[in-house]
Amino acid sequence: MRAWRVVRPGPMATGPLEAVRAAVPRPAAGELLVRVLVCGVCRTDLHVAEGDLPVHRPGVTPGHEVVGEVVALGADVTGFAAGDRVGIAWLRATCGRCRYCRRGRENLCPESRYTGWDADGGYAEYAVVPAAYALPLPGGYRDDELAPLLCAGLIGYRALLRAELPEGGRLGIYGFGGSAHLTAQVALARGAEVHVLTRSAAARELALALGAASAGDAAAPPPEPLDSAILFAPVGDLVRPALAALDRGGTLAIAGIHLSDVPPLNYQRHLFQERQIRSVTANTRADAREFLDFAGRHHLAVSTVPYALDAADRALTDLAGDRVTGAAVLRV
Repeated sequence: MRAWRVVRPGPMATGPLEAVRAAVPRPAAGELLVRVLVCGVCRTDLHVAEGDLPVHRPGVTPGHEVVGEVVALGADVTGFAAGDRVGIAWLRATCGRCRYCRRGRENLCPESRYTGWDADGGYAEYAVVPAAYALPLPGGYRDDELAPLLCAGLIGYRALLRAELPEGGRLGIYGFGGSAHLTAQVALARGAEVHVLTRSAAARELALALGAASAGDAAAPPPEPLDSAILFAPVGDLVRPALAALDRGGTLAIAGIHLSDVPPLNYQRHLFQERQIRSVTANTRADAREFLDFAGRHHLAVSTVPYALDAADRALTDLAGDRVTGAAVLRV
């Protein structure tokens, strides 16, 4: 099969990915073999390729927004059949025994494993996934629209939960790419007022078209104080303006798995009056089922930019250069 591997992590200009011919994987006990139909291109893939995240599997195949078709089942798999359409997401395995798993917070499991980082992902024609972590897909969407829901949508939903947005509240979104444009729609469907702050003029236009109350530059204050904010851009310098934009008691959720260094904060300006910062660490399977059910009941407008599988390196290069408005998707 055709596949991509991260052979020398570094800036995209140095060519960290290599196209290869690889053997089609075989499903182990408890796993599904999936023919990849499409795979979303996520900023986390970029962090894996460029070495922002430490290497967990040398030569890993990236990709964790996979929409595919089951073609074979490993031993002891029940509840699936060949021909079923499933999603493969970032969270791939947890121990099920630790205190975090027992509390329903499996995303914090110290033994958690991730698709496209610890195991090969969807920048390939086939992939395997533990059946317990394969996700059902909602109807009413094309395959390329479903792919971004499996990470961009999921992590945005988790970030929205962590931001503790009150009913009818004012939400600020910093950065407006694949995840943010989905999260904005979820917040709007729940009755929130959304203000988008991003340096991209095209992204600001998209935000307004989706129903945002305002769209301005990321470094500028929003038109009114925010009850909650989510930082999607992996830019630590934006933490200060985001905190300064919060009303009393407001919460800033930082959605990315990687963030550049945060400058010093001023306690009175940025944190006093019970403002708080929260990080976001993946999502649980319960989050995934809840979000995908929501997406099935409230159709989300998914803005995608298609690329061929053979152009995966170009897709990541465009993402690194902020040349993707919406979500890039590889058509396999």
